[in-house]
Amino acid sequence: MEQFVFFGGKGGVGKTTVSCAYAVQSARDGHRTLVVSTDPAHSVTDVFDQSFDDDATPVAGVENLEAMQIDPEKEVTRHLDEIRQDLSEQVSAAMVNEINRQLEMAHDTPGAYESALFDRFIDVMRSAEPYDRVVFDTSPTGSTLRLLGLPELLEGWIDRLMYKRRTSIDLFEKAAIGNNEPRRVMDGDPVLARLQERKEFFEFAGSTLREDAAFFLVLNPDELSLNETERAVEAMTESGLSVRGLVANRLTPSPDDDEDGRGARYLRERVATEENRLRRVREDFETPLVAEIETKTSEIKGDLLVEVARALDIETALDNAEPA
Repeated sequence: MEQFVFFGGKGGVGKTTVSCAYAVQSARDGHRTLVVSTDPAHSVTDVFDQSFDDDATPVAGVENLEAMQIDPEKEVTRHLDEIRQDLSEQVSAAMVNEINRQLEMAHDTPGAYESALFDRFIDVMRSAEPYDRVVFDTSPTGSTLRLLGLPELLEGWIDRLMYKRRTSIDLFEKAAIGNNEPRRVMDGDPVLARLQERKEFFEFAGSTLREDAAFFLVLNPDELSLNETERAVEAMTESGLSVRGLVANRLTPSPDDDEDGRGARYLRERVATEENRLRRVREDFETPLVAEIETKTSEIKGDLLVEVARALDIETALDNAEPA
């Protein structure tokens, strides 16, 4: 298994539970593990009954495991503040107020959260050397797909910006020759330097997501979840991100054979319906089903989390581990 493992899926399917269960299993198998959540709806704080924030914190009672809860709202604010600082150093004082106005408008625009979270994800990945494995509990599928698709989109965008900047500087230099010596504005241009830095950032992100990350999608046994999962697999495959496996969560448990009351009949009908849907997953989806997890009667924490971990047929051994 690669160092970076992502769990995604439709909102409310149980991504956080599955992510934390896999992280617990990875840690129990002796790998120093970090689980990172960006989904405030059901956070690692709820699963482990412990407060977490943007700094990695050891999980009480689980050796080798640390957790981090990224607040998307705070991340957007931090991201825009960094942009404001960068731009303020490159433009005249007269433009600073306009930059501030534009950035305030950008805070709630589509894509702001994805851009901010993408930068934070990649920062975590670039500083992941202390960990054998980093497990990402992502936001619902739509946002995650936009986030994971950013490297391919932005690498080309940065290339075009750099080309235009070089062309602009070249024209300026040719028009500003004095005493037969060209003015070398290109050398040390802060905008080009910043663009080059971002280009290298996106190149790292793209290659790491394609080569050093494994992706799993969590689904529930209902038509909406299956349809969204099918679309997500297709979209990720088109982006060069191979989905390693699917996790079916919140399956209805079967009643005992001798039960024949109204509740038992309802459960049998529901189990049969869900089995038909899982049969569709097994037969029509190219991505394998790597776990089938029944609904629990209480919140999944502690021993129940370990039970879910055991149901996951997902390797925890390190990709570069030496053979025994």
